[in-house]
Amino acid sequence: MIRAIALDDEPPALRILSHFCQQVSFIDLSNTFTRTDEALRHLNQFQTDLLFLDINMPSISGIDFYREISPTSASSQPPMVIFTTAYAEHAVDGFTLNAVDYLLKPFTFERFLQAANKAADFYRWQQRDDSSSNSYLYVRADYTLHKLALADILLIEGLDDYLKIHLDPNSPNGPHPIVTRMTMKAMQERLANSNFVRVHRSYIVPLNRIEAVRHKTLFIADREVPIGASYESDFIHRFGK
Repeated sequence: MIRAIALDDEPPALRILSHFCQQVSFIDLSNTFTRTDEALRHLNQFQTDLLFLDINMPSISGIDFYREISPTSASSQPPMVIFTTAYAEHAVDGFTLNAVDYLLKPFTFERFLQAANKAADFYRWQQRDDSSSNSYLYVRADYTLHKLALADILLIEGLDDYLKIHLDPNSPNGPHPIVTRMTMKAMQERLANSNFVRVHRSYIVPLNRIEAVRHKTLFIADREVPIGASYESDFIHRFGK
């Protein structure tokens, strides 16, 4: 069951979302909010998988609100988001934030169901526990769920609230990097049982891709990656095994 909330300053819009959610079996819309502070308080206290978020609100736009959501004690990463808006031009902003989808008001139940199914598909990937998942990393970028072989990853670079995943140019997903909205902490948790190690506040690397180490610098496929002082001890311990 996907745990969801909705934030919209217009109560009629929230009633429509509540009605639509009641018609699907896989979304539990646990609460609705007209104020951003109340929604944020809920996100900080309760695990939330999906956020239906209006873009046009008086105090802060939904775009800015979602940008400011950071991992909290209730979740290691921001929830999935489906934006709702009366203005089609806002779709571009949703695209850059890796939204699951955006619903252009007024939307039909059929259009809502399409967006909800997208969220369900991604949620299933997040919750997968099959043994083959240990060989792959699933990330969402550009409205697409990407399946990346861990063996194809050269390094992961942190850019504020985004990660740039550099891939082997010969991989099926290469040669261009995949950019996804995720924190370094969340990525570390996903890679906890793999051969990846964080060597810097901005870099996670696979141990088997390291070609040389010299003067606190790693060399991976013609790239130079610095080793941060606070990560040096753990790296030496892992690399020396």
